Amino acid sequence: MDANTERGDGEPFDEPLTPAVRPVGAEGDADGAAAGEAIQVEELTGSRRTLDPTIQRVWALQAAVPSLVLGGIAGAAFAFLPVGDAWVGTVVATVVFALAAVLAVLRYRSWAYEVRGDSLYLERGVITDVTTVVPYVRIQHVDASRGPIERAFGLATTVVYTAGSRGADVSIPGLSPERAEDLQARLKQLTIAAEGEDAV
Repeated sequence: MDANTERGDGEPFDEPLTPAVRPVGAEGDADGAAAGEAIQVEELTGSRRTLDPTIQRVWALQAAVPSLVLGGIAGAAFAFLPVGDAWVGTVVATVVFALAAVLAVLRYRSWAYEVRGDSLYLERGVITDVTTVVPYVRIQHVDASRGPIERAFGLATTVVYTAGSRGADVSIPGLSPERAEDLQARLKQLTIAAEGEDAV
């Protein structure tokens, strides 16, 4: 297999999924780090990653319902006009869904994240570029979640809960379940390491 072949989230197939996430303490998990060997931060960081391309279909599907609603409203409105036709609703629904599909592609291309030495870096945005940097010392909890639609498409989301004001939490969608769990484990260990450094 070509070493340059990439998996859906932008990683080479020949790269181990969890090259650095390993038991570090007496209990065999990240919480045992204080009792075991020190966490090697440089081993837990990685290069810039993109999302699984399947997320584009999820976003397009999520846009289908509002597209049908708008089409139904437009069709009903035009049907009651003197020169109206109900088929206008179909046209409106089709146009709205097509625009949503294009937006899903652009949204996917704008998404990227990177696990850095001192923070989690995210960038996304179609019309407005949004960059978020989450220092590990502010992370309180990390979850890997899967909604019904995500399960149907074999995807998951990593949710990072942070200290501070409401709405400061961040989510990374469009990950394989294995990638989401791997990211959760990495961030957990990096948060423990950051808390140890902050206490010194």
